[in-house]
Amino acid sequence: MKVVGIIAEFNPFHNGHMYLFNKTKKMFPDAIYVLIMSGNFTQRGEPSILDKRSKTEIALKAGFDLVVELPFPFATASSDAFADGAIKLAHALGVTDLVFGSESDDLTYLEEMTDIELYDKSFDSLVRVYLASGLNYPSARSQAFTDITGKSISLPNDILASSYLKAIKKNNYSITAHSIKRTNDYNSNQLEENISSASSIRKALIDGNNISAQVPDFVIPYLESIENKVITNDDYFKYLKYKLITDNNDNSYPSLDKSLLNKLKKNITKVTSYDELINSVKTKNITYRKIARGLLYYLCDFTTDARNKMSDITYIRILGISDNGRNYLNKIKKDCSLPIISKFTREKDNMLAFEYKTTVIYSLEYNNKYNVIDDEFKIFPIRKDEK
Repeated sequence: MKVVGIIAEFNPFHNGHMYLFNKTKKMFPDAIYVLIMSGNFTQRGEPSILDKRSKTEIALKAGFDLVVELPFPFATASSDAFADGAIKLAHALGVTDLVFGSESDDLTYLEEMTDIELYDKSFDSLVRVYLASGLNYPSARSQAFTDITGKSISLPNDILASSYLKAIKKNNYSITAHSIKRTNDYNSNQLEENISSASSIRKALIDGNNISAQVPDFVIPYLESIENKVITNDDYFKYLKYKLITDNNDNSYPSLDKSLLNKLKKNITKVTSYDELINSVKTKNITYRKIARGLLYYLCDFTTDARNKMSDITYIRILGISDNGRNYLNKIKKDCSLPIISKFTREKDNMLAFEYKTTVIYSLEYNNKYNVIDDEFKIFPIRKDEK
């Protein structure tokens, strides 16, 4: 039996996601389709515009059999840590094939880059040289690849694909990777006729523009429910401001060293928005996204010490399940390398307890028909009955 995995944020689910999934189903008919999905916060250091319950319901309607949560410490991390967590979950669930979108759609090229990063001793030395010259890490990494191969890897989905391949290879997992050509610009803020980036759809929603042509019909009611309250990092700015002004602890945070944190504390009374705050400390070698992730960690009190204590996936949390998914899970649960959690029991796992904490923080600005705090205990897993 083929068990096919897709890793995604669905922020929000759009026609591009449906295109990739439909292509996947043509490649692997009659498979079990597993989605490993970020929850209420995303890799960009942002709140998801839809809560995890809405995203799970959408995924089940799209045709996934299992929807599994990628925990906060991995869902909000840079590409390598994001991939490490997601691929470990895929392996534990018996995923045989991983499908992802990439700009190059060239697995040979991506595997070549992966091998260089894993096995070429000159790579790390070159990265350190470029970091010392003032480049940020993504740019230093790309330049090191160019020096060694004459090629670069700089587009976001190619970078993430390379991280997936690296996680599979270094752990010797029996997962076969498959690439599907990404058909739009990941960072574009312009709506296209049919397939648009999630970034452009989020911007259109914030601006009050119609996005019905860019998402499947079954997604529209969920987006209509938030049209008057599309949450962004600006909504959490007041909480960050309060904490930056009043917090006197000496903690350090991932992506936010003490020097950078002190600059943010110094500047917080001089700025009036989230973007202004980040741009007040952004430099050539510190990216906007790195600071955004650091501020999210600071808001959630996800310290460096907490990250070190939650450096490995410790459970599989099922958010949604179909009848086929339930039958498959029953077959594998005895031999699964990680405990499978259906009922929320935060007392038994530090990472799960922290997931609850981030949901509480998310709820401060989330204003929809669902009670996202109660959902953690009462709703999941959401069941799709197919009889």
